[in-house]
Amino acid sequence: MIDMGHKSDEGKALLNAAEDRQGKIVELLRGETFLDIRGLTERFGISVATARRDLAELEEAGRLRRTHGGAVPLNQVAQDSTHAARAVAHQTEKAIIAATAAGMIADGDAVLLDAGTTALEVAKLLVTRQGLTLISNGVDIVAELIRAEMPDVYSVGGEYTDSNRSFRGPLAEQFIRQFNADKLILNASSIDLDRGLIFTASPMNAAVQRAMIEVSSRVIVVADHSKFAKSSLSVTAKIEDVGAIVTDIGAKSIIDNAPEELRKKLVIANAGSKALAK
Repeated sequence: MIDMGHKSDEGKALLNAAEDRQGKIVELLRGETFLDIRGLTERFGISVATARRDLAELEEAGRLRRTHGGAVPLNQVAQDSTHAARAVAHQTEKAIIAATAAGMIADGDAVLLDAGTTALEVAKLLVTRQGLTLISNGVDIVAELIRAEMPDVYSVGGEYTDSNRSFRGPLAEQFIRQFNADKLILNASSIDLDRGLIFTASPMNAAVQRAMIEVSSRVIVVADHSKFAKSSLSVTAKIEDVGAIVTDIGAKSIIDNAPEELRKKLVIANAGSKALAK
């Protein structure tokens, strides 16, 4: 005779265990930018199929977003954080990323610098270089270049926005399209490896960035690891259309689980080393 009460108790125990585990997964994501399937199986002693089912149920409940090989927090960037907040966030990572990105610039290049705190760190490293022509829509970047008495500096005009201390709008786009740049240092609000897209928070900023991409031979995206755990409103570009994305070691687990064709675009910056200009 089948003990229906025993089977019912067993089912409830399994359900409670799954709910408890899923709650812990959500808690883990509050302190992590990425959780991979392998790590979840080891941490909770569950199968790959069970880990995937947990993530699918949590995504359906709107508590996380699944990506290749794992999950990231559900964090939609409706608008950029303040300039002051971005200036102090991930400073060490930005400095390392900037050193690698600056190493991709060759003496004599014409370089577009997108407004943003990481691009500003790149600009600070370019002031000792020879024969560069530098163009930017970022107020802080232009000020840094003028302060260093760089000889060939062009400032993009247009509508000023304090969100990232830049000029944007149709006038900015028109000005940018007059140039032929060798390299572009491009900022990103977020990067989605699962969909192969690069985002920014504002449609107007995205329009300026797309104009910069149009006139640049090589696009170098600079983005610390936190940008891979966010989602933003406006699409700037497909990852396949940029030359490289320079990030820090904090994004390694996310990159390791990305599709192979996208991994080729990703460069993990290392302290004390620089990428070769090309």
